[in-house]
Amino acid sequence: MDRPIYTPPTGIPQGPGPNREIYNLMGDAHVYTLLEDFYGELEQSSIRQLFQSDMIEASQRSADFFVSLLGGPPRYAQKYGPPRMRARHLPFKIDEQARQVWLACFNKVMDRAVEQHNFPPQHLEGFRNWLDEFSAWMVNTK
Repeated sequence: MDRPIYTPPTGIPQGPGPNREIYNLMGDAHVYTLLEDFYGELEQSSIRQLFQSDMIEASQRSADFFVSLLGGPPRYAQKYGPPRMRARHLPFKIDEQARQVWLACFNKVMDRAVEQHNFPPQHLEGFRNWLDEFSAWMVNTK
């Protein structure tokens, strides 16, 4: 890497992760369509260049991670190994502005997730809080 790597002062997120019953309440297909919609938002965003060319494939890979995170089978680890998301994102310059764009795209999808993706409303706030902490940890460029 040809740049210094920034580490957020908050460190690794310490709060609870998303509630693991979300997967069972949503269903498998809804997790995948939620992430497909999210990647559709990213495709139109100013950070599009940070993602591979095939956004459907990227959304499915991300959905594999979220399925496991939300209480489903460990698909991501089975296909790609341990998540280690910060390490996997180090090759990409992610600054606070990119984080805010990423969050805005996810929040846009989450605004309609209860109706369109069967996201359990009782877990919406906790999930949004987790997204905020997770995205802060991905920032690697000052």
